[in-house]
Amino acid sequence: MQYVNPIRDVEMIQAMKEELRKSSIRDLLLFVLGINTGINLFDLLHLTVQDVWDGQSAKQYLYVKDEKTGEEKAYYLNSKIAEILVEYLSSMDWKAADYLFKSKKDSQPITRQQVYRIINHVAREVGISEKMGAHTLRKTFGYHAYHKGIAISIIKSILNHHSTAETLKYLGVDRSENLPIKVDVNL
Repeated sequence: MQYVNPIRDVEMIQAMKEELRKSSIRDLLLFVLGINTGINLFDLLHLTVQDVWDGQSAKQYLYVKDEKTGEEKAYYLNSKIAEILVEYLSSMDWKAADYLFKSKKDSQPITRQQVYRIINHVAREVGISEKMGAHTLRKTFGYHAYHKGIAISIIKSILNHHSTAETLKYLGVDRSENLPIKVDVNL
């Protein structure tokens, strides 16, 4: 497996969203859900409609059971995810047990290889030349969470890493970058 990068530039993220919207709302949802939750690709691809939708609106939290530990982890589904979910799920007649990211060929979820192709294609379309892949979604989530002041220990837990050093390396963060931390309780 080769090393891939997070998308560091917020303007490039917006450009990718716009490009994805033109071609596939499913792929846009995949991208937005991935970069806003940090959920691993296997779990992302195996989500069903009932995991994220209560029948009338997007759920506030997505719960995923960790296969190794048996622990259930909660992922917050923010307003950007909810907005695209509404648009996506109103476009077809869905059953609760349907895979959220089902293939156009059958009722199975799309493959890791297809995610790689989607992310790489849209990155090239908007002019990103860095290496991109399926892990780019998680890395983008972690990178931006870290730069917004989320504690590395929390990001480590979300990404299911064993150490903060592993998480920092995964995100491509250099600890010597002395970034000011913005603590804004905005009361």
